[in-house]
Amino acid sequence: MSRPLARLFLSAALLSGLSLTAHAAEVANAAAAQPVPATPTLVTGLPDFSNLIDKVGPAVVNIRTTERVTRGQGAPGEEEMQEFLRRFFGGQMPTPRGRRAPPGQGGQEEQVARGVGSGFIISQDGFVLTNAHVVEGADEVTVTLTDRREFKAKVLGADRRSDVALLKLAANNLPYLRTGDSSKIRVGEWVVAIGSPFNLDNTVTAGIISAKSRDTGEYLPLIQSDVAVNPGNSGGPLINMRGEVIGINSQIATLSGAYNGISFAVPIDEVMRVADQLKTTGKVTRGRLGVQISEVTKDVAESLGLGKARGAEVSMVEAGGPAEKGGIKVGDIILKFNGQPIETTRDLPRLVGATKVGTRATVTVWRRGAQLDVPVTIVELQEERSPTARPTPKKPSPGAAPNALGLVVTDISPAQRGELGVDGGVLVENADGSAATAGIRPGDVISQVGNTAVANAAQFNALVAKLDPKKPVALLVRRENVSQYVVVKPRQ
Repeated sequence: MSRPLARLFLSAALLSGLSLTAHAAEVANAAAAQPVPATPTLVTGLPDFSNLIDKVGPAVVNIRTTERVTRGQGAPGEEEMQEFLRRFFGGQMPTPRGRRAPPGQGGQEEQVARGVGSGFIISQDGFVLTNAHVVEGADEVTVTLTDRREFKAKVLGADRRSDVALLKLAANNLPYLRTGDSSKIRVGEWVVAIGSPFNLDNTVTAGIISAKSRDTGEYLPLIQSDVAVNPGNSGGPLINMRGEVIGINSQIATLSGAYNGISFAVPIDEVMRVADQLKTTGKVTRGRLGVQISEVTKDVAESLGLGKARGAEVSMVEAGGPAEKGGIKVGDIILKFNGQPIETTRDLPRLVGATKVGTRATVTVWRRGAQLDVPVTIVELQEERSPTARPTPKKPSPGAAPNALGLVVTDISPAQRGELGVDGGVLVENADGSAATAGIRPGDVISQVGNTAVANAAQFNALVAKLDPKKPVALLVRRENVSQYVVVKPRQ
């Protein structure tokens, strides 16, 4: 915000060697109470997209997919209804996969339209980008150019996490689009989408970028715009005013199934990283740390001495994984990965996933009141493993009184420690009062009070007895194979 006008007047007076009179001061104060003058108009007129579309339009393609199914004699009128849906909804209606003919009625295999999407050519020798969900499950992919030429496309690879697929056409001297830099986009700049919504090929829509790096729960942060995107636009380009692709239109936020003013595109920088791997190996290899993480809340951060809520809380460490081998422990708060800050849990998987397999990385963690660096060698991302069962709690010991947190705990046997893969902690026999309110229940394992590790029940109860009843405390609680800090306030 600019300085008050009175200060500007005062600075000017001092520079000229003059002093403000009482009258001048009154004038200055009156000026300071006035609104800041409007700046000159920064936006004039509306853009004309016609020249841009003439240039980039020929490189945008229509994609139709089909699959082979076995059809039998269905209900009367079924085939006519399916044909009606295909013609008027662009093939977007679901088609039964692998349907078999009823006994004794026979059946025959045929090609059935699955759907319509969009794509764009990125090289003159026929490489095409689209969404993975556009070609998923397709037995045949047909690409149609604006000059009505058709090609059977080969799917070189598809990555479901980023929703990117790379196709290849057997052609040369094709029109193609240049890629831009999605890291340099600005909120408010004009963009256009070209695609085949509802099978209306070469449809152009325009709008502005509404937000950058929008988290939608997916693996990647997406570009949000208000460009109209509907079924059939998937896989088409989001283009800036320089005619460069900055994203692939992939999702919409809707309650009706159609455009409601919010659409999302995969940033082209990530798209091209994925495409390079698909072109080389047909698949995408991502790095894996071998941890399960959860969000760090404000209460947990304050209880552990972190200050503001930041980082990613390690709730599970994979046995034999890179994190365990490197020394990362359950309850650690990951603050940085290779020097890059982790503000939220969404930052970590993206940074790790983009790291080359075999790379030695440095993970900065907050552990029991201190910050330390842990070296970890990144391995390839794999499917998640199923959780192990949690131990069966014992019945509360007769006459056992709950502590100030409302907990009755017992030591963990050596056999249970081996089963759980823990070095210490206590097993919750009963939870009442504030502990129960916070969500702790029998069978949970508590391994840390604040920044202090728990070895046994006697130590745990001694730590609880010393807690300030006016301050909440974070307990590191394990349930099944997942741990999480739970904030509990002692009874007064």
